[in-house]
Amino acid sequence: MAYTLFVIELISAFILAATLLYRYGDCYRNHIIVTVSVLTAWYFSFVIMFILPLDISSTVYRQCMENATKPTDPTQMVQANSTTVAPPTIECHKPWSFMSSDVFPNLWRVVYWTSQCLTWLIMPMMQSYSKAGDFTVKGKLKSALVDNAIYYGSYLFICGILLIYIALKPGIYLDPPKIKAIASSASNTWGLFLLILLLGYALVEVPRNLWNNSKKNYTLTYCYFKIAKLSTDKCEAEETVDDILDSLKAVTTAVGSGHPLHRHVETIVQKLPITLRDRLNGRAPPDRPIPPSLKSLVNLHKKTIKALHVLQRTETQWGLMLERIFHLEDIAANQRSPDHRFQHTFHTPRPRLQRIFYPPIIEWYWECFLKQYFLKTMAVITGIMSIAVVWSEMTFFCKKPVLSIFANIVIAATDTYNYSAIEAISTIIIAYMFYCAYSTVLKIRLLNLYYLAPHHQTNEYSLIFSGMMVCRLTPAMCLNFLSLIHMDSHVIKERIMETYYTQIMGHMDVLGIIAEGFNIYFPMLVVLLCVATYLSLGSRLLSLCGFQQFVGDDELTTDLVDEGREIVKREKRKRQRAEDSLTRRRDYSERFSNYRSARDAQDGAHTGLLNDVDSDYYVQPSPERNHPSVTGYQRAEVPYNRSNLTLEDELDHRFGESTLPSIRTEFDDRRRDKMTMPPRGLFDDV
Repeated sequence: MAYTLFVIELISAFILAATLLYRYGDCYRNHIIVTVSVLTAWYFSFVIMFILPLDISSTVYRQCMENATKPTDPTQMVQANSTTVAPPTIECHKPWSFMSSDVFPNLWRVVYWTSQCLTWLIMPMMQSYSKAGDFTVKGKLKSALVDNAIYYGSYLFICGILLIYIALKPGIYLDPPKIKAIASSASNTWGLFLLILLLGYALVEVPRNLWNNSKKNYTLTYCYFKIAKLSTDKCEAEETVDDILDSLKAVTTAVGSGHPLHRHVETIVQKLPITLRDRLNGRAPPDRPIPPSLKSLVNLHKKTIKALHVLQRTETQWGLMLERIFHLEDIAANQRSPDHRFQHTFHTPRPRLQRIFYPPIIEWYWECFLKQYFLKTMAVITGIMSIAVVWSEMTFFCKKPVLSIFANIVIAATDTYNYSAIEAISTIIIAYMFYCAYSTVLKIRLLNLYYLAPHHQTNEYSLIFSGMMVCRLTPAMCLNFLSLIHMDSHVIKERIMETYYTQIMGHMDVLGIIAEGFNIYFPMLVVLLCVATYLSLGSRLLSLCGFQQFVGDDELTTDLVDEGREIVKREKRKRQRAEDSLTRRRDYSERFSNYRSARDAQDGAHTGLLNDVDSDYYVQPSPERNHPSVTGYQRAEVPYNRSNLTLEDELDHRFGESTLPSIRTEFDDRRRDKMTMPPRGLFDDV
């Protein structure tokens, strides 16, 4: 029973990681190494989020047991009427999820070292390898090593300066444990400052987005603004791809089939989608193409990979944004629906379970009535949680009195041995901080290559980047959470029972150079970033610098909203025309198949009769053999001479008498003594 919850948490973390990877990635298209690495990175991060609350409840119980086994101080004995009364013993309730002392340390060691290897060694190499333009594995590995050597060389240079600074300080001797502690402190410092930036933005933006999404007019206006900006990005990406196609056309013209570099050119061409390949083949070749070198082909290959990544990202965002706008416009149109049934402008097939459990009536009540109140409720809840996080970040250095909200909650649950409350509250808080941190990473405009798109549209580059960021931020974020609930002895400066997570991962320590005053400027940075985000100072500053942001009282914003509205109208008309054309073809095919089925059912006997009898029996020689003086026009008026047959009567009955001349005029200029068997479906075109 003790391991039941532990196993359930591990399985839940794996299911969640696999589900997200299936939703965002394409397991059939992406490389198996990329899929396994990203799944491992996400899974271990979710393991930390799910298992750390169990470690906290176990630590609370172990702390209680340690306090209960401490020897009693003789001065605490109370003398009353010559009778010695001992102080009451401490009764510790064992949590039902308590496990042996070697489970958590072994788990955290595996998670820690695997995550560190993934985030600092394997994934950076994979990311550089995926964008390298070389044509061999050896060349790609060499480019990846050079790229990472430049990246890590700057880190090593900074670390070398810090080590020299520490070594020159009197009274300090460097040994392997101290070097490991310094490296851990440097990693925590980097993670904490990045966490400050992400949380300072997201703790305000997440509740505000939920509140704004409950206002349909605001959301629709914002989407018009976004689609206008995406249109510009999409045009720029398409122009970049056009330039790549021009260069590639010149290269393919200069490099023939017998050229040594021809196979490298074919490698670049195979990277293009089919539509771009057709455009490449349709371009006019240049007059005097210059033969490329291997280095220029490598650069062209690298540019092609990057341009295709950007084009895929913009096209994916474009399609998702259009679908969202169409849905919001459908909601606005269905607000006045008298029958309370949700009607879509564009009918898309839905799964059977969705049709059963989410019919149009339920969809109308959810989208047009209940959803806005649900979003407002969630905005209020997340707003309260954000305020609690900010207050706890400001006050977790204060140990007496305890001002941190989360620390007081955990202490109150500890006094009543409510381990379930400790685990539930810890999981909710960590999950909220997890969402706030990672929902912000891919929204940064500078990170233009990375975008997690649903429906299997995320490329390998973005998946690897997300795995790296998750592995780097999760340890620092969890150490920060342990500080918020006063379970880090280096923060509260007291000797307490520490979690196994802290023993393996380290403490929330920063480098000694910035350690002094850290408990002052850390809360100040969080508050300043939250205030700046609330006042939209960053958006206004970017707008002044030329990076247009959604600012309601700006004239350029209004122009972009109007432009986005026109773009959506144009795209809607285009899609309606395509859907109408598809509907007409489908209806025609259905009518034609129904007609064929009815004809076969009605005339099956005649068809079999005609197929079984020789054609000389029911097809007479041409009339001009018997009437040589008959002209072409008159010949068309001569009726078929098919005595003893009812086929003529059948045709008159089914198609009318006017069809017979039209049948004969098809053979006006043909001289045949004997006609072959009529082709199948001959009369279907009449």
